[in-house]
Amino acid sequence: MSSQRIAVVTGSNKGVGYAIVKGLCERFKGTVYLTARNEEKGKAAVAKLKELGFQPLFHQLDIADQTSKDALEPFAEQAEKTVAVNYFGTLRVCEALFPLLRNNAKVVNISSSAGHLYRIPSASVRAKFSDSSLTIPKLNEIMESFVKDAKENKAEQEGWGNPPYCAYIVSKVSVSALSIIQQGLFDKEVPNRNISVNHVHPGLVKTDLNSNGHLTIEQGAKAPLYVALDANFKGKYVWFNCQIVDWYRETTPSRV
Repeated sequence: MSSQRIAVVTGSNKGVGYAIVKGLCERFKGTVYLTARNEEKGKAAVAKLKELGFQPLFHQLDIADQTSKDALEPFAEQAEKTVAVNYFGTLRVCEALFPLLRNNAKVVNISSSAGHLYRIPSASVRAKFSDSSLTIPKLNEIMESFVKDAKENKAEQEGWGNPPYCAYIVSKVSVSALSIIQQGLFDKEVPNRNISVNHVHPGLVKTDLNSNGHLTIEQGAKAPLYVALDANFKGKYVWFNCQIVDWYRETTPSRV
């Protein structure tokens, strides 16, 4: 087996993902793959980085970009699409890549301040996400239940939060919950590959999907790059300023 080190960044033809690829090209001693659903846009991003003197490679990967918070579709459709991309898309990529990970690999899942457990208003719903015995199949069922409730106009009644933004919150809480489960599974591996899985809030970055953001994409890439290249912890929820935050605690630092 080749000893070449490889970094793969999903959804990275623009925004924070693009800045993460650029940061990896600057510091990571290995091959960096920029991936995108749209081949034309992905190759254009690679060409732009090559003009800057970097040599990333492109690979087409079928996971959509984060659903816009300003989507105009009915809430039920927003909920289904957002969960499909942010949660199930992340899960599918992980299931495909995890068997290929080598010893000491690092996984960085992009969550959000919206992914903090207490952004879910209902204590009973929070208890489902924070259950220490939670498994991936059970988490899948929770997400399917949310989509069902959204379609039946019962999301607020069932404690998920207020439509339409609760779709984004629930999808990111699920990414954080998934990260914790994944770390637990890696910890139990025999032989143990010493793999870390952390989940990161990159901050409120100004992109075409978030006009309310104020951080640059480079500032948004700071924490993900820190976790990928410098940190030695596992299973942590990391804020945009590289501070570890207790995902289970009621309060968080400022989101900005």
